[in-house]
Amino acid sequence: MFPIEKIHELADIVGPRHFSAQMMLEYVAQERIQLDPGAIHFYTEDFDILSSRIGENNITGFSFYWDPSTGRHNRDGSVCALIYRDDKNRNVFVHDVMYMVIEDEDIHPLAHQCSDILDFMQKHHLTRIGIETNGIGNALPEILRDIANKKQRNIGITQISNHINKETRILNALEPLLSTGHLYMHEGIKQTMLLSEMLAFTPIGSKEHDDGLDALAGAISMTPIPTRTFNKPTMQIRANTDFKV
Repeated sequence: MFPIEKIHELADIVGPRHFSAQMMLEYVAQERIQLDPGAIHFYTEDFDILSSRIGENNITGFSFYWDPSTGRHNRDGSVCALIYRDDKNRNVFVHDVMYMVIEDEDIHPLAHQCSDILDFMQKHHLTRIGIETNGIGNALPEILRDIANKKQRNIGITQISNHINKETRILNALEPLLSTGHLYMHEGIKQTMLLSEMLAFTPIGSKEHDDGLDALAGAISMTPIPTRTFNKPTMQIRANTDFKV
């Protein structure tokens, strides 16, 4: 009923695991699934805000997501992730990830994290952020808006409540991109814990930290904000003045 090219295209979109389970009815046990960092394409180019490109790749949108916690030592990590998208080629570029650690004696951990978030947004020329508002994140939009007003920053906040377990969110967001070769990462991310989290990840759950993966999954699952190209040549428009009043 379907041309073989369309079938191959569908498999490239959803990934081999989902295609086998849903289209071929061949179940794949979750404990056999891994996130392979070896499938990642690394790049060194920065995002060019004028041309809306990363290297030779045209960027169509971005997502910036914060998976918050208190950020204290030996607790769940407070992590934000920035991704860019090339929707034409279905590529995702993981451009920057920030792990925030707050000292135990800090009496304003959320306010200090919000200040760090705003500095991160200014560095990357970002105007909108998605915040997971389950648990501790419920208070963050108001705190972030208050600090942004004091710093005279104009930002938009999308509040996101998650009801799917963390392992499923991570698997569904990352595994199709990895298995189809559509996940790209900036070289700088090798200096973070993200790749080690990926190696330790298991869909059936573990005691290893996966907060960076959770933030990345949130960014990938968000509706992206479209990017614009600012350096297109201007078009001259000449009005027709050959008329009578």
